[in-house]
Formats: sequence, structure tokens, C-alpha cells
Amino acid sequence: MLQPQGADVTAIDPAAARRAAQSAPGLPCDAEGPVFCEPWEAQAFAMAVVLHERGLFGWDEWATMLGQEIKAAQGAGDPDTGETYYCHWLAALERMVAHKGIADGATLARYHDAWGRAADRTPHGAPIALTAKDFAAE
Repeated sequence: MLQPQGADVTAIDPAAARRAAQSAPGLPCDAEGPVFCEPWEAQAFAMAVVLHERGLFGWDEWATMLGQEIKAAQGAGDPDTGETYYCHWLAALERMVAHKGIADGATLARYHDAWGRAADRTPHGAPIALTAKDFAAE
């Protein structure tokens, strides 16, 4: 299942999702393809697929970077139960866009903080929307 029920995520080509699933070490899948516990996981997956389709990186390069993230997390004590897989996926995605010069660490941190402020003010179950206020310094 490419999209969690009720999630509003960018639709991606099912064939592209299958190729990503075949290229990513440990990707949680069922008979239909990648599976997600939370909408943000599907969104992170979709972002990586779209960036790959736009030529930012190849799947071999992605698998290497994701593997490095997973190995580093295991070295830091991650129990590797599968529950943190998409945290590693997101960390690899952030590293990849920084490595490719798409966004530097400061920009990523700025969006991370803005997202946190937006999430804090958003009622449970409602979609999170970033506004200019979310980017204002605290």
C-alpha cells in the first residue's frame, strides 16, 4: 500500500515505488509494496522517490547512504527492531540533499524548527501547515 489510509501525500508512480523498494535495504514491505505506520513515513519515502526520478541520485548511492545511517544508528545503540527505519530514511534524505547542495544544514534546521512550531499549534488529527510565523525566531 503506497499511501496510509486517510493520508494526503503526493501520489507516486507504483513502478517507481517498486524500484525504490527493491533498492533500499530493509524497506518495510508487504505483497503490495512499501508499508508505512505514519503519514510522514510515506511522505519521506515519496520525497526520496521524486528526487531520484529527477536525477538527484541513483538508487545505489541512496542505498549506500541509507545503509550508513542505519549502521551509525546501530552503533549508537538503536535496537534495530524496524520501528526506527523511516527515521534513518529521513536522516539519509537530509544528508543527501545537503551533500548534493540542495539545502544546507542551517536550512534543514530552520525547516525542522518551523515544522515543530507548526505541529505544536495544530490540533491532533488536523493537517500541519507551515506559515511565515513558523519561521520567525522564538
